Amino acid sequence: MTTDLDRARLDNVAPWTEIVEVHTNYTVFQDAYAVTLGHLLFVPNQTTWECLMACYQAAYEQGSIGVRTGNWDAFNIGQNIGEAAGQTVMYPHVHMIPRRQGDCEDPTGGVRGVIAAQQNYRKAEYQKP
Repeated sequence: MTTDLDRARLDNVAPWTEIVEVHTNYTVFQDAYAVTLGHLLFVPNQTTWECLMACYQAAYEQGSIGVRTGNWDAFNIGQNIGEAAGQTVMYPHVHMIPRRQGDCEDPTGGVRGVIAAQQNYRKAEYQKP
């Protein structure tokens, strides 16, 4: 059976090539532009809510395994949805980005860093929208 992901890859909508694992509902790829070592993409095989939720669950599980085994100290999970949010590959995918102590000067605010000035809500520069 041809999946939505298969069609997207054939049409060059989904450019990923480095497959890590293939599951019924999703495929895991290495991120070609990794933020940190171990950065993975969890990509639904079909563009359904069920497959997307399986991606989030698997990303959380993979991140947790990395923490338990000492491969990283923490992790971020996220998805860019739409160009204004920074999405450049227009096929749904979930990022699992391993984090390590000292990998950035001040990790306060985590994913809030998508808008750098708003990342650290403890600093005086932060302004409530």
